Amino acid sequence: MPAVSKGDGMRGLAVFISDIRNCKSKEAEIKRINKELANIRSKFKGDKALDGYSKKKYVCKLLFIFLLGHDIDFGHMEAVNLLSSNKYTEKQIGYLFISVLVNSNSDLIRLINNAIKNDLGSRNPTFMNLALHCIANVGSREMAEAFASEIPKILVAGDTMDSVKQSAALCLLRLYRTSPDLVSVGEWTSRVVHLLNDQHLGVVTAATSLITALAQKNPDDFKTSVALAVARLSRIVTSASIDLQDYTYYFVAAPWLSVKLLRLLQCYPPPEDAALRSRLTECLETILNKAQEPPKSKKVQHSNAKNAVLFEAIALIIHHDSEPTLLVRACNQLGQFLQHRETNLRYLALESMCTLASSEFSHEAVKTHIETVINALKTERDVSVRQRAVDLLYAMCDRSNAKQIVAEMLTYLETADYSIREEIVLKVAILAEKYAVDYTWYVDTILNLIRIAGDYVSEEVWYRVIQIVINRDDVQGYAAKTVFEALQAPACHENLVKVGGYILGEFGNLIAGDSRSSPLVQFDLLHSKFHLCSVPTRALLLSAYIKFINLFPEVKTTIQEVLRSDSQLRNADVELQQRAVEYLRLSCVATTDVLATVLEEMPPFPERESSILAKLKKKKGSGKLPDMDDTRRNVNGSTENSGDAANSTDTTNKSSSCSSSLLEDLVPTYRPRPSSSSPIMLSARTTVSSQSFTDVLNLNSTPSGGASLLVDVFSDAASPVPVDMSEEHFCRFVCKNNGVVYENPLLQIGLKSEYRQNLGRMYVFYGNKTSTQFLSFSSSVTSSDVLKTQLNVHPKAVDPVIEGGAQVQQILNIECLSEFSDAPVLSIHFRYGGTLQNIAIKLPVMLNKFFQPTEMTSQDFFQRWKQLGAPQQEVQKIFKAKHPMDTETTKAKILGFGVALLDGVDPNPANFVGAGVIHTKGFQVGCLLRLEPNTQAQMYRLTFRTSRESVSGCLCELLSDQF
Repeated sequence: MPAVSKGDGMRGLAVFISDIRNCKSKEAEIKRINKELANIRSKFKGDKALDGYSKKKYVCKLLFIFLLGHDIDFGHMEAVNLLSSNKYTEKQIGYLFISVLVNSNSDLIRLINNAIKNDLGSRNPTFMNLALHCIANVGSREMAEAFASEIPKILVAGDTMDSVKQSAALCLLRLYRTSPDLVSVGEWTSRVVHLLNDQHLGVVTAATSLITALAQKNPDDFKTSVALAVARLSRIVTSASIDLQDYTYYFVAAPWLSVKLLRLLQCYPPPEDAALRSRLTECLETILNKAQEPPKSKKVQHSNAKNAVLFEAIALIIHHDSEPTLLVRACNQLGQFLQHRETNLRYLALESMCTLASSEFSHEAVKTHIETVINALKTERDVSVRQRAVDLLYAMCDRSNAKQIVAEMLTYLETADYSIREEIVLKVAILAEKYAVDYTWYVDTILNLIRIAGDYVSEEVWYRVIQIVINRDDVQGYAAKTVFEALQAPACHENLVKVGGYILGEFGNLIAGDSRSSPLVQFDLLHSKFHLCSVPTRALLLSAYIKFINLFPEVKTTIQEVLRSDSQLRNADVELQQRAVEYLRLSCVATTDVLATVLEEMPPFPERESSILAKLKKKKGSGKLPDMDDTRRNVNGSTENSGDAANSTDTTNKSSSCSSSLLEDLVPTYRPRPSSSSPIMLSARTTVSSQSFTDVLNLNSTPSGGASLLVDVFSDAASPVPVDMSEEHFCRFVCKNNGVVYENPLLQIGLKSEYRQNLGRMYVFYGNKTSTQFLSFSSSVTSSDVLKTQLNVHPKAVDPVIEGGAQVQQILNIECLSEFSDAPVLSIHFRYGGTLQNIAIKLPVMLNKFFQPTEMTSQDFFQRWKQLGAPQQEVQKIFKAKHPMDTETTKAKILGFGVALLDGVDPNPANFVGAGVIHTKGFQVGCLLRLEPNTQAQMYRLTFRTSRESVSGCLCELLSDQF
């Protein structure tokens, strides 16, 4: 960098900064800033031309004022003029101002691009670096369009200086990350790859970052980088620290470059060439050997650099999963870190071992550390480390240690942090079922789980218990006896009452022979809990009572008295009242045979995949779960049975009707909440088959949360954790602008929107439903590449901390550029109780939001209707009504859709017609709609006519989904 001359001290700037620091109040600071802004404005507008030094000084002051948080609306042209200066300091301030204050939509962008082109073509390395830094800092799509084709030429040119090559590589990487479709290395691919052989390690480091990003998307184009990366890595790890003196950090040779090379190699499978593979293995062994050597320095920087390379090498070993010796060595090395005094090392070791536990080669080696991990669970002070210990126990579990691990998890659950209790409950439920040889142990474990952490036992868990008990004849009697004994405790969790009600209603007859659990005793025990339960549980108990009438005729009179009581027949809750009335009537009018048919025992459930797995996956994020299958993966992605799985035998002959493992099921298990959403209707005009009544306890609806199998744990650990997209309330906002778009136990997100022509503003309200702070709260809006050209969404900053019970607001400014059918995604990230939460919701921004209603007479409407009669201008859809066909509701939905509802226009008064104009930045689209309801057939015919076929189709799909 050129030396700064004495005249560049800018005494005026120093005095101004000093004045600001000496201000005693905010008002004094604003007054001083306004005075300075007025002075700068007068200088810029004055007749006397300013020299470069003065321009630089005033632009620098404006930059400082902006950094203080004040808006700057002038001085941009003067900053652009500084770019043409031949003095480094003036050009530097100009580029700095532009990087910070000029946005991509500025009218000056063309002048800026010309100045940048001049500097890139100047061959002056200092000016070229400034220009490249500016392109990378702005990083806009416009910058990518202007310079994406130029920068690769600079990068591979033979006469380009090393410092410029570094800047060019990193600049190209920045543009690739923001606009990947515009950056194409193309013909320069081989020359970019050969930068890995460059003598300057700074160039190699920058080039490795670029190649890694490019190889993740186009791995075949950069295959040749593997050999060069291995060669370069070999030279680094075998060199003495004095050989790479300029790039040795606390006695560790080029640690940053080593990490990047190891990360690049994780984009590819193990090398097929035997010599290359052997050389890579030697490198990894050398890194593991160096980790065992005594430290060459006591400074923390030395150990950090050394461990960074080690952990990345272990990540590569796990990724390849083909060298048993290396995998076991890596496991042993990580085992040493489990008791290290540094918390971060313990955390990283546990996290890496979770992945190692899923490898066929290292699973047994991981199991040798079980006592250390259990000890960490008991003694570790950091909650995040304890959570990783739980994850590792879950991953290393198999039939040989399942009972020990489940017992330890249950013990820890009693004192576990509230933020991870639900996750532990899910894992215990999965392990207990997967490795249950004796299903009496499974029943005991789940009931113990409900006793210890009933509030965190989700519906999926107790639904699954009931499914398994129903599917296994050998455990039904034991389950009935066990829940009967558990219900005798003075205080029972409501989930235990649900399980007890269902199981006794189905299998209470299996224990009725004992006088201590006679039918009347069972009924009295259940009914003693009735008044302490919520409405859904009471509904389930009423269903259990009607089952009792079928199982035990001797208690029929007692149960009918309960059903006939005013507290039931006149219950304020319509669901309970309806059940009581219908069950009472059924018990009175139905014969014994009819009752036996209607209330027969539940048939075995079909083989399905447990929804507990889906819930755990959704809670953790699909990239975080270790593989729980008994088959360990090999390097080719196929599976091989471990000895444990191969030698195990099924203890039952009912494989067709029993679920022995959560992973052996292939279809999602769906069980309902006993709520008013699924009432049992028994009326004289309803004909119902016996199949419809076998599930009187209402366990046949879909639980919250989707179900899908666990994903491959060998995905790139550096990639972000995928987040489930929430579209639950998306369709509700087609015809309204306000409401709750997302809600979970922690967070509620509400929206309030307003639109005018092609512009919109959306107010997003984030409500913290807990009593604990949300930390590092951030949100971002992402769109597909196509949508970015059709819709602009500019979010304003949101507070990084949301206090418990508080609500914060974020404003999104929206601009419609052209017609669109996709929707942007709002991603929210925050920390709650030490755990990172990731949420993604589909923002309800649809094309109809940019409607302006248009009033028309009948004559004008049909004249325009005929003008838009070309086949490509009309889209028509005939569809079945999903909701009751109510005239007022239909009117409200059409008005909410954004068009003007034209009364008296259509000759048929039952039809609805509307008109409006879609406003975009580039054009307007007139739209006419006609909705023809057929109440007899419960059908609609919806017709849209617009001047653009794509608009007609999009609007037709949006509106038809509302009826």
